[in-house]
Amino acid sequence: MRDKSKSLAVCSTLLSSLHDSRLVSPVEPQLEADMIPAVVLMTLLWSTDLQAQSVSPPAEYSVRLVDGTTSCSGTVEVFYRGEWLSQCSGLWDMMTDVKVVCRELDCGNPVAESRGGLIEDGRRGVTLYISCYGNESSIRQCDIIEEPGVCDGEYYRHVTCSESVRLVDGAGLCSGRVEVKSNQSWASVCEADFDRQDAEVVCGELGCGAPAALQRGLYGGGEGQTWDKEFQCKGKESLLLDCDTSDRKHNTCLPGNAVGLTCSEPDDVRLVGGGSRCAGEVERSDQGEWRTVGTDDWDDVAAVVCRQLGCGSTVSVLPGNTTRGVGVTCPGSESSLRRCWRSSYLLPGLTVICSDLLVQPDIFLTDSMGGVSRGHQGPEMFRGYSFTITCSTQPQYPGGSFLLTFTGSNRTQTQLAVNHSAAFLFPAADDSHQGNYSCVYDNYVFSHNFSSESELLFLTITASPLPAFIIRHVVVLLILLTAITTSYLYYKPTRRQKRVNRVSSMDLYVNAMETVSLSSRAEAGPGEERAAQGTE
Repeated sequence: MRDKSKSLAVCSTLLSSLHDSRLVSPVEPQLEADMIPAVVLMTLLWSTDLQAQSVSPPAEYSVRLVDGTTSCSGTVEVFYRGEWLSQCSGLWDMMTDVKVVCRELDCGNPVAESRGGLIEDGRRGVTLYISCYGNESSIRQCDIIEEPGVCDGEYYRHVTCSESVRLVDGAGLCSGRVEVKSNQSWASVCEADFDRQDAEVVCGELGCGAPAALQRGLYGGGEGQTWDKEFQCKGKESLLLDCDTSDRKHNTCLPGNAVGLTCSEPDDVRLVGGGSRCAGEVERSDQGEWRTVGTDDWDDVAAVVCRQLGCGSTVSVLPGNTTRGVGVTCPGSESSLRRCWRSSYLLPGLTVICSDLLVQPDIFLTDSMGGVSRGHQGPEMFRGYSFTITCSTQPQYPGGSFLLTFTGSNRTQTQLAVNHSAAFLFPAADDSHQGNYSCVYDNYVFSHNFSSESELLFLTITASPLPAFIIRHVVVLLILLTAITTSYLYYKPTRRQKRVNRVSSMDLYVNAMETVSLSSRAEAGPGEERAAQGTE
């Protein structure tokens, strides 16, 4: 208020001076012209001062995103002690801290969180130590663990939130009720206006995997506004609002019909260099680039990685090939690595070996006598016929062995793997061979024993319609009969053609002789012809 009064006084003084100069004494036009810009300038300054006084500063610990490609992405800045400071990379949780940041900015779900560019010399940042539960409406409602600290020479924290779609009331970042932002407010989507192709676009936009479940009321019926269009996505769009829409076929969306969606976890973690998808150095996709993961909590991070990849449990953790991996810290119970805390420090990489190292082997049955048929429960084999059960696996590691197990008894057979397979021969099938068979592949890799079991193969033994030796003889006779018939059909036309050729040649010879005789008679005189007839 004091500054505003001073501005008013200055302006009043200038105006009075201008007025008095016109009444008291004549002033040259040039002096009057010089006074007018000064008055205008002071008036503008006074107006600007009033606007500044009317706009209140942001609340302490407010956040914003700057220098991003959208309004919901960019470097995190925190308003602290009267100025906006970049949030340095500390330990932030995607499920809680980043989720609250996206909600405070009226954006959707967290999609990605990473380190930004290196802070330039002379530019200050702040490290905000907070603890959020994930349901807060702003960072200010989270617990401040300790006084924020000023950081220099570190990295910014970069956050990406979805702009126009989100999943709410779900168990994680990739599940919940579908809501779309319309006219600066969020609206639920009716199940009748949403199909699997639409779900594929939403899951991709949120950085999740493929759709796993799509059901109305799965995460609540939805309250408030309802989206009034029907989506017609083709499944390849990058954003839901890029899809075509049409007027809703149904005039209303009944309560409880809001669509719920569950997406699978993103395919953003891999193990490389170990000969298996379940062994190798840990890498994570970061802004379209695969980067090595580093941590001090080897066991906890390894447990999360094996769980996310569906590779069982951790068998061993070894040092990686780099000492400068992107830092990650996990309590160990998370379902995916993106739910862990992201650290600003570069930490040693790690190589993880999971229990499901070996792929599942294959098992199949063959026979050379034609005694196998396909039944309702699986293959059926005639008694007395020989058969072979073959075990095979993909060429991951050399060596190993196959164990053929049989649930009908305690009998097992073992063979070394040759070209990643083994064949078990049974000379004559009988009732004792009926039951479930499975192949167990064992191999010693990475100083540990690993095994993997195939699916069950159920074999049924049935009585043959005829004894095996009779069938063998019948088969031989049929083969001989087929050969004889084929030969007969081939040679019969040949012999007939030869006879026809011989008859035709004789007829030609007789006809030729008769023609010669007639010609001779025609050339001879009547006396000679009568003499010839008398001679005949």
